[in-house]
Amino acid sequence: MPVTDVQHDMNNLTLTIVAEFAAPVSRVWEVYADPRQLERVFGPPTYPATFVDHSLTPGSRSTYYMTSPEGEKHAGIWDIKTVAEPSGFTFEDAFSDADFNVTADLPVSQNSYAFEATDGGTRATYVSTYATAEALQQVLDMGVVEGATSAINQIDDLLAA
Repeated sequence: MPVTDVQHDMNNLTLTIVAEFAAPVSRVWEVYADPRQLERVFGPPTYPATFVDHSLTPGSRSTYYMTSPEGEKHAGIWDIKTVAEPSGFTFEDAFSDADFNVTADLPVSQNSYAFEATDGGTRATYVSTYATAEALQQVLDMGVVEGATSAINQIDDLLAA
């Protein structure tokens, strides 16, 4: 399994996930840059993602939804802040309604995805920062650790294909 470490820090308001992939940084970058590859691994296996719009360009907005086993759609947006191809990117992630308007009563996070070369391939470090401890606790209670871990663990199969 690619995920090697998961830590949440209530004092610094962060959730950090580290994963190792047996592929070069440029290949891992492609997974996040290409919406058709990204939707194969973003979201848990039982909640497949569909990216409506996606471009890793500063100032762009990616829109997506995940579909539950019952057919319910849960939408979200990424507002891309910075891009340093192929070493990483930062973005704001928010829950949204079906028209991709931010849902005010759910947490928004600031995210950094960083990819660095290792002897065996790539180490990915995913850091999500929340505005308050309550916001972080809310997403933890919603199962973000389990969902993100199962999503990231799908990447190996895509890289091997």
